Amino acid sequence: MKKLLLAVQALCWCLAAVGFSSPAIAGYPSHSISIVVAWPPGGLVDNLTRIVAQRFQPELGQPVVIENKPGAGGLVAANFVGRAPADGYTLLVTTSALTMNAALRKKELRFDVLKDFEPITLAGLAPSVLMVRNSLPVKSVKELIALAKSEPGKLTYGSAGIGTPANFSSELLNTMAGVRIMQVPYKGAPPVMLDLAAGRVDMAFANTTVALPQVLAGHVRALAVTSTKRSPLLPNVPTLAEAGLPDFEADQWVGFLAPRGTPRPILERLAKDINLALLDPAVRAALAKQGIDAGGHSTPASFSAYLKKDLAKWTGVVKAAHITVD
Repeated sequence: MKKLLLAVQALCWCLAAVGFSSPAIAGYPSHSISIVVAWPPGGLVDNLTRIVAQRFQPELGQPVVIENKPGAGGLVAANFVGRAPADGYTLLVTTSALTMNAALRKKELRFDVLKDFEPITLAGLAPSVLMVRNSLPVKSVKELIALAKSEPGKLTYGSAGIGTPANFSSELLNTMAGVRIMQVPYKGAPPVMLDLAAGRVDMAFANTTVALPQVLAGHVRALAVTSTKRSPLLPNVPTLAEAGLPDFEADQWVGFLAPRGTPRPILERLAKDINLALLDPAVRAALAKQGIDAGGHSTPASFSAYLKKDLAKWTGVVKAAHITVD
């Protein structure tokens, strides 16, 4: 029996050695890596990806190719990467829209967010800005809530459609404040900002990349930010928690993921190299200018736990606000 146990133990060691020295791991990466970005070129997510990729490409020693596959709130890119080989050569960069759509479209999705992807690292958090049209007679979140309560269903908010961060942030506000501000859907954030500045909608949430130029130009009025701390780009604008809604937090996260089954050593290697890039002072400064609070300390395990918590949060918002895709 003792000989048998020793033989089994030796076999396990051999199998482990083969697994960790297989060509897919020991020689990784041996060719270019494709990073699929779930949003169009020039936006916050694309900017983060390009800034970070430029820094960690030398660590990998292979070219990094960035592909933009926008559409359906990030689902086009997620579906594409979810079907890719689990070899570490096709990665996904996406946002909280992934967990929001998972909460909203459970029956429609071709994948399970928590089962069909391998989290790599949380790259950063980007607050959204709550803005109102200049002609709206409110100068604080409390005044906005009071006005919405006095005129239920009359005020409107613009968003890029159901399932987007702006939609979910607005519905979180509705739920927490006990008001009913009605959605006006658009085909993207730019037309929302145009109509908000023109006074055709009353309120909107947008990330700092989109919101900041309009706020600084005085075209719209910023009331609060969705993060747990104030944005350095808008230091005089309070958080929603400071403005009267404790525990309100709706940062847009940006993270790297891989297809299910990607070997753990590859995930850890990627997390290490991406985190090193995120901790570079020049990278952090560049991301800060985009309104992004850079990560650098996330692991595959901690990002996995974060995704579970985020999905549970937005599932609760969907139920409480009765959000549907119909």
